[in-house]
Amino acid sequence: MAQKQAPSEQPMSDFAKGFDYPMYVVTAVGRGGARSGCLVGFATQCSLKPALFLVCISQQNHTHPVALEGGVLAVHVLARRQRALAELFGETTGDEVDKFSRCDWEPGPEDVPLLADAARVMVGRVVKKVDMGDHTGFLLSPVETRGSEATDLLSFSDVKDFDAGHPA
Repeated sequence: MAQKQAPSEQPMSDFAKGFDYPMYVVTAVGRGGARSGCLVGFATQCSLKPALFLVCISQQNHTHPVALEGGVLAVHVLARRQRALAELFGETTGDEVDKFSRCDWEPGPEDVPLLADAARVMVGRVVKKVDMGDHTGFLLSPVETRGSEATDLLSFSDVKDFDAGHPA
């Protein structure tokens, strides 16, 4: 009988090498008004009818338990010129820093934080949570969108030099 081998990370690394996917800032609010947010690279539209968007948050991230508690998440698209905002949400951790005291934001639906400077924002109702290995997938149904046409968007190549606040 052939033995099963543990999945190797190398084939995925080989496949994804050179991909330059969009980066997003995802914000959440939990019980008692706890706020959190993080930089996310694993996210995509995944259905047209119904319209659904999948965002994956590392289970080691400070945002993860807050997102598990909330009914909605806000997904922010940033322009390349907003690298400082991406650094705030990608290189610092809510375990140590109140990120929202360092940026402009306002409460959105269900008090989820909406970053004032984001090029575009979608608030989505969490319709399903799926364990996806070291991340949890949050399936979102759009509730509200804001912003204008987003061009020259922040991508992985713009942030690959970041020192993450938490391991992925």
